[in-house]
Amino acid sequence: MNTTNHPGNKTGGAVTLRYLLERADFALDVDLTIPMRGITGIFGKSGSGKTALLRCIAGLEKPTIGQFTINGDSWQDTTQKHSKAVHERQIGYVFQEPRLFDHLNVDSNLEYGQSRRHDQKNSLERGQIIDLLGLNGLLRRRPDELSGGEAQRVAIARALLCAPRLVLMDEPLAALDRIRKEEILPFLDRLHAELSVPILYVSHSIEEVSRLCDHLIIIDQGHILDAGDIQSVLVNLDLPLLAGEEAGSVIAGSIADYDEEYDLTHLKFSGGTLIVPGKYGHRESELRLRIRGNDVSLCRNRPNNTSILNIIPVTVDRIQSGHGPYALVRLRAGNDLLTARLTRRSCHEMELKQGDRLLAQIKSVAVRNTPAAD
Repeated sequence: MNTTNHPGNKTGGAVTLRYLLERADFALDVDLTIPMRGITGIFGKSGSGKTALLRCIAGLEKPTIGQFTINGDSWQDTTQKHSKAVHERQIGYVFQEPRLFDHLNVDSNLEYGQSRRHDQKNSLERGQIIDLLGLNGLLRRRPDELSGGEAQRVAIARALLCAPRLVLMDEPLAALDRIRKEEILPFLDRLHAELSVPILYVSHSIEEVSRLCDHLIIIDQGHILDAGDIQSVLVNLDLPLLAGEEAGSVIAGSIADYDEEYDLTHLKFSGGTLIVPGKYGHRESELRLRIRGNDVSLCRNRPNNTSILNIIPVTVDRIQSGHGPYALVRLRAGNDLLTARLTRRSCHEMELKQGDRLLAQIKSVAVRNTPAAD
């Protein structure tokens, strides 16, 4: 994925976007190439242009410049006065609110989505989608009998039943409380594993995109600040949007062992082994690990009698120190990069510098999937 002009680039196997949308108080100016598989997160503050970008893609805006291809097929090119109508674009759109038809039960709401079905190879069938999103027990209910999480799952299923070539999700969890978010996230994990069409997922939550997304776009004031695989974007220390309390990293790991006596899973990654509570899948199963910068501390010598299980060797890759109380320290552990969020005073007292070999103490690791059943 990149954010630069690419006039000689082949468009097959990717979604390419070039939009200039000008308003009185705002301008969206983006140039993107997005992979044709996986979930691409679009992250930014309110008013940064996230929803405006999705509306351009869906054909709901009239940009000054609009060029949009998907897997080599041109859906819009304002230089050629060519633009597919909204209903002709094979797009599934999931909004912040479910927008279900109140007078129809869940089954009939899904039938509406299926009635708009495009002739798309490799799309999931109705029964698969219902199973994937856990809707079998809800089909006879009306929208007012559903929880917020259940209603949003129905909205996602309806969008998928039209057999889209691209799915747009505009902050689909923003209106849900924490409990309902936790209810729906495992279903989105399953979608990620089973769905072959690309998803563009707008969010202002780093925790959400860290859990769900393979690729990440950072947008601010209508411009792209960075875009790429999520591991590399999250450890970009030049992005103020990622420098706060949610600063951190995502790394790939796999299950090495399970300690039944203490109910601990040992996860291996390029920098060593991490231990997390609970049981996660089978040996060699691949997992995603989220490590928050606030959960990483540094020391020069291995501490005695510490309660922290995860202590791994690291090398200081870069230090970003601003004028506030905190500094970000990027660390290399094997082939992976981690971020530690320390006070500037701690950095000064430890006399940290690039190339220092240290030990990172990791207090907590979030694992992507849910614990396996016994």
